Amino acid sequence: MSNIFTLTYLIWFISEIVLNRLKRSAHADKKHEDKNSLATIWITILMVIPLSVFIATFFRAPIFRKEGYEYVGLIVIGIGILIRFIAVNSLGKFFTVDVTIRQEHHLKKDGFYKIVRHPSYSGSILSFVGFGISLNNWISLFVVTIAVFTAFMKRIRIEERVLQNQFGEEYTKYAKETYRLIPWVY
Repeated sequence: MSNIFTLTYLIWFISEIVLNRLKRSAHADKKHEDKNSLATIWITILMVIPLSVFIATFFRAPIFRKEGYEYVGLIVIGIGILIRFIAVNSLGKFFTVDVTIRQEHHLKKDGFYKIVRHPSYSGSILSFVGFGISLNNWISLFVVTIAVFTAFMKRIRIEERVLQNQFGEEYTKYAKETYRLIPWVY
């Protein structure tokens, strides 16, 4: 594996660690809404990444027949990171890594949030798809995508219940007007 792969994976991992450390809920926030979904996501990630690498190493199922195309996966990871950070930055002080309602919280409905209810998760999932592509293995791509998508869907269900309870009809209307994760698809 070349240095560019290692560097991309490292930047991606460090960016998530930084988010995890800096964007936690505060004492004044409504707590205990997360239902361990953040832990579920991290455990899934820490299990599925080595599993995907193992699969790519020992089971041949190339996505691309020619060398060099796996760099497309690095580009997809980068696009996912960018989408995630734009969404996080856009949400500003209301973004936390644990499901929380902050004081004076309001429903964000512009920018990416005008189209997709969970653009930060969309970006994250896209990065994992990129990771699977970068391994150049169909099985690894499938395993990492399904596992991460499943963990995020658990989180999304919890978060949407919390948002529904907080914002009521406003959230119901917003949910009907937007896609959950993938613009114009889902």
